[in-house]
Amino acid sequence: MIEFIAQNMAPIMFASLIIFMLIGYPVAFALAANGLLFFFAGVQLAPYSNGSITLSWPLLYALPERFWGTMSNETLLAIPFFTFMGIVLERSGMAEDLLDTIGQLFGPVRGGLAYAVVFVGALLAATTGVVAASVIAMGLISLPIMLRYGYDRRVASGVIAASGTLAQIIPPSLVLIVLADQLGRSVGDMYHGALIPGLVLTGLYVGYIFLMTFWKRDSMPALPIEARTLGSGIASLIVTLVIAGAGAYGASLLLATFAGSNADIWGATLATVLIYGFALADRSFGLNLMSRLAQQVIIVMIPPLALIFLVLGTIFLGIATPTEGGAMGAVGALIMAASKGRLSLSVISQALASTTRLSSFVMFILLGARVFSLTFYGVNGHVWVEHLLIGLPGGEVGFLVVVNVLVFFLAFFLDFFELAFIIVPLLAPAADKLGIDLIWFGILLGINMQTSFMHPPFGFALFYLRSVAAKVPYLDKITGKKIQPVTTGQIYWGAVPFVCIQVIMIGLTIAFPQMVMHYKGSGPVVDPATMKIEIPGFDPGDGLGGGLGRGLGGGAGNDLSSPPFGKRPSDPSVPAPPALNLNEPPKM
Repeated sequence: MIEFIAQNMAPIMFASLIIFMLIGYPVAFALAANGLLFFFAGVQLAPYSNGSITLSWPLLYALPERFWGTMSNETLLAIPFFTFMGIVLERSGMAEDLLDTIGQLFGPVRGGLAYAVVFVGALLAATTGVVAASVIAMGLISLPIMLRYGYDRRVASGVIAASGTLAQIIPPSLVLIVLADQLGRSVGDMYHGALIPGLVLTGLYVGYIFLMTFWKRDSMPALPIEARTLGSGIASLIVTLVIAGAGAYGASLLLATFAGSNADIWGATLATVLIYGFALADRSFGLNLMSRLAQQVIIVMIPPLALIFLVLGTIFLGIATPTEGGAMGAVGALIMAASKGRLSLSVISQALASTTRLSSFVMFILLGARVFSLTFYGVNGHVWVEHLLIGLPGGEVGFLVVVNVLVFFLAFFLDFFELAFIIVPLLAPAADKLGIDLIWFGILLGINMQTSFMHPPFGFALFYLRSVAAKVPYLDKITGKKIQPVTTGQIYWGAVPFVCIQVIMIGLTIAFPQMVMHYKGSGPVVDPATMKIEIPGFDPGDGLGGGLGRGLGGGAGNDLSSPPFGKRPSDPSVPAPPALNLNEPPKM
């Protein structure tokens, strides 16, 4: 019995961790306690394990170094920067302005408010990167308006919850930072690869809303005329955007001699600044050259788009690292909040407290995972997981199917941080051995983990929405009508179609890997098997070769195998060197 336990320590340890977490212990402490408990047991059972357990007491001395390596990881510095940026932007009222403006822009069409929620969710994802902030902001602002004008409660709840979770996959996502760190890959490559899948997923959400407007026409009515306070003015907005595009093209031609390949970027930046300044002047001085709708769309949309470029554009262009991009985004968020008159010591203190809380949460889980992995690797757990996954039928496809099903069901119970720190380090070596690109694999897991926020009944986005949705009937301030509350069942059923869309997106990512693999660029592909390395010899007539040959080889030119260097290795009179025994330590 002791031998059986010693030789199967890895699966027993993994099962014990699952039990610890199901009981309800905090994940960080469950990881650390499980690691230490099995370390002590493993040291005692090592003699009975036939070499499968390599634990010893001096190995505990490695823990401080592992802790220091985690705490000094510069990649993880991006987490507090992006968290601070998101919380400050949430307090600045940017979400409220975006939802109001884009809601009126799409107001004349059926499902206009739902389209606005999806687009604002994508914009908030690209600026805040925090799911809780996005869901709570849109739940507080959009849900009452959607209920006021007759939206189906399940559709409204599902759209808000799903759009908020776009912050999981659209850069600058905290999930992608953690996955890049755990997979040992560049955060910039992870961001670059996730951009197209995030946009495709947003398009699938929009497509679902479009189909629902035909299938259930009364579930998402258009905004009534009296609610469109900005009036009409789509033609004015289109003309303004065409003029801005023409100005950007002309500016890029003029700057081509100075900016080179970045001339189009500088041209677009100059045109954006000019059109933003013109919209501000038109509203401030009452010129009325643009419609109110066009003014509001330009004034509200350009600052978050500029912040997105400040963060993601500098990362993609190679100007800044993700950590530096996060720092610039935090400064940009402070500037935006100050420009709206909503920056105060209270806002900064709340943002700092929330950032510290989340960063400490991540760090504690990481330290617990270090203790767990030290013991798990010491009982050859990584070998057990690798053999288990590589031996699956179907090769690479079978591996991907089983892994995605596993992560999908684990997401019912575990947070994405827990999945990233516990499951991903076990899956990555097997994926790498099967030849799977780890950036593509990480983004695939990120899309799958996104479902953890929408899984009934444990999805965190559903909890966030439940906390701000009406629980009792109330009187609407605008219409004076009595509005019925949103039930928990309606929130859960509203999320189900979007969970199905997530599963479809996972299949599309597997079927069309080029959506992610474009991050490698389109440069020439070099096959290492065709590479040939030639080392030129020394010319006996030149100063270097002749001197070297005559000085060391007795005038033998560049033939360094001739005397006095000794006889050639092919000479049978030269004894062969003794064979090395790798089972013995080296002898001095």
